[in-house]
Amino acid sequence: MADRTPDRAGDGDGIRTFPFPVDLSVGGVGIQVGPMGTERRWHADAPLERVHRIDFHVVMLFTEGPVRHMIDFAEYEAGAGDLLWIRPGQVHRFSRTCEYRGSVLTMQPGFLPRAIVEATGLYRYDLPPLLRPDPPQLAALQASLANLRREYEDSETLPLSLHTSVLRHSLTAFLLRLAHLAASSAEAARRQADTTFTLFRDAVEKDFAANHSVSAYADALGYSRRTLVRAVRAATGETPKGFIDKRVVLEAKRLLAHTDLPIGRVGAAIGFPDAANFSKFFHLHTGQTPVAFRAELR
Repeated sequence: MADRTPDRAGDGDGIRTFPFPVDLSVGGVGIQVGPMGTERRWHADAPLERVHRIDFHVVMLFTEGPVRHMIDFAEYEAGAGDLLWIRPGQVHRFSRTCEYRGSVLTMQPGFLPRAIVEATGLYRYDLPPLLRPDPPQLAALQASLANLRREYEDSETLPLSLHTSVLRHSLTAFLLRLAHLAASSAEAARRQADTTFTLFRDAVEKDFAANHSVSAYADALGYSRRTLVRAVRAATGETPKGFIDKRVVLEAKRLLAHTDLPIGRVGAAIGFPDAANFSKFFHLHTGQTPVAFRAELR
């Protein structure tokens, strides 16, 4: 994380992205665990109520509520006992009016080995950020997080290498519980089991900026258009075209909100070389022009 500043551009698109604040973690390890509070910031010049993007994981476990929090332009209301899981690359904004109370875990990508990353679904962007555990699940998560916090704050009894290893094991235990919670809902289980949808989802995430054609995705994946329509509708309730368009609109919103790119260049970045066509597409799906949407957030 050396030589990275809070103002760096993310993935070359100019969106303001904040890196993991290594300098604020105990011992410089790749995680932080502690209480939430209104004074909390990722960096000294990063007020949390401003829309921003992060390149690390954030898990917030609330002890009070309700709290309204925006993630990728969707508003979520969390209460006591709920969790919000924000993944790298997602844009979000803290509420100006709500008090955040509870515990927060932040984790630098790369802190855990690949096998654990896969087992815990750290990059399952299709899963909802808001999780509502039942009382036994909540008690287990609270105990696991409290144990992780104790290990995190104990930087004196072990050498740094062993301290880091213990943190990885404790973090893995917590994330396995969290991943089980995320995957236990009917919707999450259905999405996870549907290989056709999973392949389509991953292909769209990779190529949405250049490819808006359902037939092209079906051909590339080796499915008929009808098979793709059935799989996507079963997993999301949407058509494949609706799924693609939603992802394109999300990226357009990100660029409009977080960059000063001209409207034409925003359109070109997501597959609309003609600015007028981009404006028509955006208005059709949001009810606003790109100019109006940007002005509303500034």
